[in-house]
Amino acid sequence: MSDGDGTRRVRAGRRTVEVHRPDKVLFPGGGDAKEYTKGDLVDYHRAVAPFMLPHLRGRPLMLERHPDGIDGPTFMQKNTPDHYPDWIRRVEVAKEGGTVRHTVCDDTATLLYLVDQASITLHRWLSRADAVDHPDRLVFDLDPAGDDFEAVRRAARLLGELLDELELPSALMTTGSRGLHVIVPLNGRHDFDDVRAFARDVADTLARAHPDRLTTAARKKERGGRLYLDIQRNAYAQTAVVPYTVRPRPGAPVATPLTWDQLDDPELHARRWTVADAVEQARTNPWSGVPGRGRALGPARRRLNALGG
Repeated sequence: MSDGDGTRRVRAGRRTVEVHRPDKVLFPGGGDAKEYTKGDLVDYHRAVAPFMLPHLRGRPLMLERHPDGIDGPTFMQKNTPDHYPDWIRRVEVAKEGGTVRHTVCDDTATLLYLVDQASITLHRWLSRADAVDHPDRLVFDLDPAGDDFEAVRRAARLLGELLDELELPSALMTTGSRGLHVIVPLNGRHDFDDVRAFARDVADTLARAHPDRLTTAARKKERGGRLYLDIQRNAYAQTAVVPYTVRPRPGAPVATPLTWDQLDDPELHARRWTVADAVEQARTNPWSGVPGRGRALGPARRRLNALGG
């Protein structure tokens, strides 16, 4: 429903969300890239909400906002502005020297409100608001030296095989940018220091086994063209892109879950899905094989130690 002033009203559950300037172009077209407006992003998020919200609920967010579209200035927003509606949930978390009042997205109405604010990419904490010091996700970010997706594909296979040896279930997701995320669900009993140390040891074990292909060197000049196994997101107040969120690149690519079998698809790349077809992929339930309950790291740590990690 639209008004004469250009405002569109969208029903979301019990609420109606106003979308201002829905015809505003956020993703300019050009070349092979399709143009997308704010209204297009609202339609995408309405459709993907049932699949996206389980990965958002209860988690502090950082919002990547592009009020003038992806070619304009970028704002990374942690603190929730006072003008946000009262029905949007906030959570106050500690930071050095004070606190931050993060937005939490628990429902479709909040999701659409954030889209109206030109929050193109949502970045989530790996822990929940009720246990901010104890992550229930571990993330490996496979970051190529350039745009070499074959190196990412190889690294993902090797990491997946190692996690299988450690008897840890894992899930795979395109970042919508250049690489892949490999995500391990945890039971939330370990603190960030323990999780990060474990992730570091897994990455080091893999890099030692494949020193010509993989590295854990944080400095780019030390990587020598090798793929970087990035575990830096596994820390308090660090974030990772949310499954099914849009990335601010031409064509509106989406960070999209996929199955391990899809890793073999020759057409696969980090920007394989966009707002045009990510919902279709979501409906296949690519993470259906991932257990709902996360694992403890103790048994996996013992297996890793036995491998010399």
